[in-house]
Amino acid sequence: MISTIAIANYRTLIQLVMPMSSLNVVIGLNGSGKSNLYKSLRLLAETAQGGVVNALAHEGGLESAFWAGPENISRRMLSGEVEVQGGLRKKAYRLRLGFSSEDIGYSIDLGLPIPSNSFFSLDPEIKKECIWAGPVYRPASALVERKGAVVKTREGRGWKVIAANLNTFDSMLSEVADAQAAPEIFQIREIIRSWRFYDHFRTDAGAPARQPHLGTRTPVLSQDGHDLASALRTIIEIGDDEALRETIEDAFPGASISIDVQGDGRFVLQFRQHGLLRPLTAAELSDGTLRYLLWVAALLTPRPPKLMVLNEPETSLHPDLLPALGRLIQKASKNSQVWVVSHARLLINELTESSDCNLVNLKKELGQTVIEDQDLIDTPAWGWPSA
Repeated sequence: MISTIAIANYRTLIQLVMPMSSLNVVIGLNGSGKSNLYKSLRLLAETAQGGVVNALAHEGGLESAFWAGPENISRRMLSGEVEVQGGLRKKAYRLRLGFSSEDIGYSIDLGLPIPSNSFFSLDPEIKKECIWAGPVYRPASALVERKGAVVKTREGRGWKVIAANLNTFDSMLSEVADAQAAPEIFQIREIIRSWRFYDHFRTDAGAPARQPHLGTRTPVLSQDGHDLASALRTIIEIGDDEALRETIEDAFPGASISIDVQGDGRFVLQFRQHGLLRPLTAAELSDGTLRYLLWVAALLTPRPPKLMVLNEPETSLHPDLLPALGRLIQKASKNSQVWVVSHARLLINELTESSDCNLVNLKKELGQTVIEDQDLIDTPAWGWPSA
């Protein structure tokens, strides 16, 4: 389980170190930085897919994603004694992302290349990557270090170079993840690749989830939810069928679901509810009912990820469904570490009933995102590898 997430210099996240539990709920006013925290985690996930530089490009480049405030914020600025001001930047641009568990940690530094005549002179470069043993980085605990194009691993009291010509836009996680030569890189890559993100499911008339699709065994619901019927049938056959029935009953008393197979092999969802003479298909369901069933398929997955990130799962749901959704998320947190970004008080209240819930309340101070009431004692120990 991840114990700490750390972000530096990403938009409003100048230096955020966040503790993690099995169930994590991120709240805050509009503009407090919840979306930036969510995006930073997605950016970190891109390292294992080899797409972190392209992902930054889609955000407008490194300078656009970098903190736009002064390099240093003094106590007098925070107290309002003096105006917020800044001069020429003394340190190089460095966007840093990292996480750790009790056993292992990883961080990546991204910066701008040395000025040149290249058309790609604004492309971000991966300046450094590091993997270490334990929750906190120390030079003595480093297991793998990548600086520029060179990757080296710990060998006894020394180091062994395992790659010397890595492209500055490629992460070592996607290029050097050899289970034999570099098991630590392989381990970190597989941890990150197991992370699963769910944002806003489409429920409009043309939404993929409303259409019949050819059925195949689906232990993991797709991002667009087109395989909803297949995912639910997979839970019925090889997952927790009892939990599925209980979850539907919890949200819609007296209701049940089944999956019908058409002659051409396409699966059709059938939703039976008390008082109706026939089952409803996905095309006939309300937006809220369909979206709730999508969350059921995602959260009761027979193949739980190490980390599941849910961004505002309350969207389009009737308030009466939020307590049931909260209980479903709590159930999922028994098998996966769960991170929820939410505005909905009913959902938040239900989630915080869990003794394992880590409530993170974000707020802004002079444009930077901080965790409310977090002091030095509450902040997890964290150290960035030297540049």
